[in-house]
Amino acid sequence: MPLHFESGERFSILVIDDEPLIVDLMPEIFRDMGVEVIAAQNATTALHLLELHRPHLVFLDVNLPDSKGLQLLERIVRIDPRVEVILLSGEYSSVLAVEAIQRGAADYLIKPVPIRELRSRVEHAILAAERNRHTLELDEKLLSSFQFEGMVGRSPGMLELSKNIRRIAPHFRSVLVSGPPGSGKSLVAQALHNLSPSREAPFLLCRCKQSQQEILERDLFGWEKVSGKAEEIRPGLLEQTAGGTLVLDEIGEMSLTLQAKLLEVLQTREAKRFGSAVPRAIDMRLIATTTRDLRLEVEDRRFREDLYYRLSSVHLQVPDLSSRKEDLPLLERHFVQQFAKETQKPITGITRRAQELLAQHSWPGNVREVEDRIRQACANCEGQVLDLPDFPSTFNLEQRRRDPLLVSLKEMQRRHIREVLSTVGGNKLRAAEVLGISRASLEDILNAIEADEPADALAKEKQSPGA
Repeated sequence: MPLHFESGERFSILVIDDEPLIVDLMPEIFRDMGVEVIAAQNATTALHLLELHRPHLVFLDVNLPDSKGLQLLERIVRIDPRVEVILLSGEYSSVLAVEAIQRGAADYLIKPVPIRELRSRVEHAILAAERNRHTLELDEKLLSSFQFEGMVGRSPGMLELSKNIRRIAPHFRSVLVSGPPGSGKSLVAQALHNLSPSREAPFLLCRCKQSQQEILERDLFGWEKVSGKAEEIRPGLLEQTAGGTLVLDEIGEMSLTLQAKLLEVLQTREAKRFGSAVPRAIDMRLIATTTRDLRLEVEDRRFREDLYYRLSSVHLQVPDLSSRKEDLPLLERHFVQQFAKETQKPITGITRRAQELLAQHSWPGNVREVEDRIRQACANCEGQVLDLPDFPSTFNLEQRRRDPLLVSLKEMQRRHIREVLSTVGGNKLRAAEVLGISRASLEDILNAIEADEPADALAKEKQSPGA
């Protein structure tokens, strides 16, 4: 019985061989299997039929009158990375076989190929195509089932986080959200606001990583200035929130003096503008996010203990991607859909070989890095699926998988520093102590890394933390 997919298309085979006998024989071999067989005796016709029919399987002769088999193989894979290509050759060459596999061939067979072997290959390809179709359907269902307020995940950690957000959102007054850079803390904050009774009120963000704490204080508390008869007034974010939700991004960067003033606001629900002695009532919900371990900051006396306990009475921790690798395929599909729509390209997915290589990456930049990689790949893609060439060469996943130890001393130093920083929750002073260097030296090294690799996760931590 012919295999038909949901779109109504039939499983099809393209035979590319300059021998008329093979071109005539192939349809007879597979006649009772219900598949469609089309044939070409040269590269020009083959490429035209490939574009026209988009076959699921290609049998390709290595030697054609108008093209070398490997060159045509590369063109076929470039046009449709989803197609499975089996090379046929009259002579065996281990070098040629390996090169064919590296260039995208599924297998390399020696003529004459037994009919039983050919039928077996087609049966296997049909089963694989059917399995892929079911996988795509399942991915679609999983993606719709495991999306929550912009977050995607079916891992135990993400399901627990979603449950806690639903439970906390209707009632919280202050929440601490912690997690590594790029893990999705901003999405958690947005979800808490969206599910709270204050969802229609303002949702404002204040970035605490300011070079001047006085500017941060004025942003938060506002200011008043009287000059002669003129009076200048600027309400701060605490007032502007007006019954809504204020997010303090990277609260661990806030000075101890400003921490004390914030604690007073949380206790009294009042705040004074900069330059004024008149307290004003404050009605807002507060979400504080951090990439740091504030317990260590308290121990090192860089964060007030009383403020920490006030905030952490409700504490949500966002897991890093390394602890939820089962979410990676869903995240990939989610971002493919998002950026295919944004770029108005007919991109439907990622090839299996690209997914396998993506799975080998450690993703130090977490979900943000996945988003950035898929965005760039969609911008590069000229076909209907993302494949290896669409990802930048600097990604270098293949090399990492072949031998992760074959790296330079500079790269090894970068990885070790990143690992130490991750272990100590981003605390640079603690990391410097572990590494046996001064904090100033560590800053110099991080600045050098940032200059060499601006897309690296460490640079992202320095540029836009807390997303």
